[in-house]
Amino acid sequence: MKLTLEEGIFAVKFARNVIESHLSGRDLVVNNYPPKFNEKRGAFVTLHTYPGHDLRGCIGIPEPIMPLIEALREAAISSAISDPRFPPVTLEEMDNIVVEVSVLTSPQLIKVSHPREYLEKIKIGRDGLVIEYGVYRGLLLPQVPVEWGWDVEEYLANLCLKAGLPPDMWLEEGVKIYRFEAQIFEEVEPRGEIVEKAITTS
Repeated sequence: MKLTLEEGIFAVKFARNVIESHLSGRDLVVNNYPPKFNEKRGAFVTLHTYPGHDLRGCIGIPEPIMPLIEALREAAISSAISDPRFPPVTLEEMDNIVVEVSVLTSPQLIKVSHPREYLEKIKIGRDGLVIEYGVYRGLLLPQVPVEWGWDVEEYLANLCLKAGLPPDMWLEEGVKIYRFEAQIFEEVEPRGEIVEKAITTS
């Protein structure tokens, strides 16, 4: 079930407050939140620098294994301090970071008789992707290929690389690719207006 804009605004504010509380050495306790946040949903929290919009952290819970409120809490803290690509965010930095929240639908296996069919079945701007092959697993949010200007084949190649696989591994038998959709809410500027982000491919 989709979030309303009001619920999306709550999600982004909650993520920011969780991060800032954690960096201050405090636990944020929130007892009053929308009932929808008790539903089990996957969620990602992405941090970007402001201005500039460079990635500063992005971690999430892909599967609906915990209530959304807890998925957001875990993703928010992890995106700030546990993304291995970046040093931990400092409290002072949060003045120059915009917070983005992606709430996910459950990943669904894309069924194909031949891997080339992925090129027709995947839609840029709609589909986030998860790849699985043995112990390897990678995920890209639906906004990523739009931001980088990838076509579907480039999207699949980068998905493979994200999982630590060769870029053409999506063509191999035994590879599983799942798709999901995301509802995205983000700050326009640090602690500023929060909007629902429309993913456009134009």
